[in-house]
Amino acid sequence: MIRIYLCDDDDAARHQIQTALEWKIFVENYDMQVACSAANARELLAASENEKRGIYFLDVELEDPEWDGFRLGRELRRRDPHCTLVYITSYGDLAWRTFQYHLEAFDYIVKERSQIGPSVSQCLSEIHTRLLHERQDPAEMFTLRTEETVRHVPLRDILFFETASISHHVLLHTPNSRMNFLGSLNELELQLGNRFIRTHRAYLVAADKIDTVDLKHNRLWAGGYECLLSRAGKAELRRKMGGNQ
Repeated sequence: MIRIYLCDDDDAARHQIQTALEWKIFVENYDMQVACSAANARELLAASENEKRGIYFLDVELEDPEWDGFRLGRELRRRDPHCTLVYITSYGDLAWRTFQYHLEAFDYIVKERSQIGPSVSQCLSEIHTRLLHERQDPAEMFTLRTEETVRHVPLRDILFFETASISHHVLLHTPNSRMNFLGSLNELELQLGNRFIRTHRAYLVAADKIDTVDLKHNRLWAGGYECLLSRAGKAELRRKMGGNQ
């Protein structure tokens, strides 16, 4: 569960922001909750004392001689280095001060009564997307280089690998794309393990993407694409698929 903390001494604005956050969490079924909606910095600091990787929506102009939003953010960053900071203010020209304090704020939302709800909702959606990417297990991604670009492809999206017409190159097939990169099927077979089956010297196919097998004509289909099936590939297919083919 990811906890969200809100600090704004304007009661009406705080209620509006909290409502927008809670509604977005409910509609999207995010694994999040508004853990604290505070009117002052001390209340928020007490509530988030042991927090790690929290999300903080902070008003910049707190009516407190000791704390403004930037000082509060700096203290939160000290205690929770990986936290997400979002600033809310009536004055958009104060955004530069987040750089002055080296706060690395995720977003800066200007208070406009008619827009603050949608802005907060959109911001939370973007934070959620970023956190999902951060939590993606590297073992569940296949990384390749195409020319000067490094690509990360979820293993669940890969249909099969195929030897390319260019020597020492491989084609990666997904339902909607084909990527050419430097590599070999022998290396990929060792790297990817039992999730992929070497059906032919030129094909390495995702076991869970095989739709149909035609043993008589030495063919199979993965995600609607035709692949070759050799004698050795048939034996490997039977072994890995439990002898049901």
